[in-house]
Amino acid sequence: MKGSRALFIGRFQPFHNGHLATAKRILEKHGEVIIGIGSAQYSHTGENPFTAAERFEMIQRALDAEGIRNYHIIPIPDTHVHSVWVGHVLSLIPKFDAVYTNSALVIRLFKERGINVVSLPMIAREDLSGTEVRKRMFSDGDWEALVPRSVAAYIREIDGLQRIKETYRYATPYGTRQNSDE
Repeated sequence: MKGSRALFIGRFQPFHNGHLATAKRILEKHGEVIIGIGSAQYSHTGENPFTAAERFEMIQRALDAEGIRNYHIIPIPDTHVHSVWVGHVLSLIPKFDAVYTNSALVIRLFKERGINVVSLPMIAREDLSGTEVRKRMFSDGDWEALVPRSVAAYIREIDGLQRIKETYRYATPYGTRQNSDE
């Protein structure tokens, strides 16, 4: 299937070593990978601190640093209507042969449309999750070991650490709630 193309969807908040390893595993089976940046319209919240453009930059820098060239990165905004979401995704990206995801909802939605879905075993899921990386960033923990060097450098370049500290306490996926101390 080396001439084929696969879709890898995630929020990549931020792009971490597990994402990089997954992209490499996909490319062992497929000639190209399309990386779909999900929830592209969200940023500056605890769960979604980085913009789609910033996530694009993180992914591009990480893949380029590894010498990977056979990829496309496409932002995918949410529709909030699950029954039409796959059609929305299909309208935004080039043809592909398989979807790689571990999201139960995404698996179901693509399978209902008759699209081949592959679920890869997660790598060190306890540590390699966007939630864990953000948690460590917020609490001054060792987060840099969990992301590619180029991503850590970029997060520092855009002052992403401070952004997480400012938004993590009061943010929700869709906006900011009031401080309970006020």
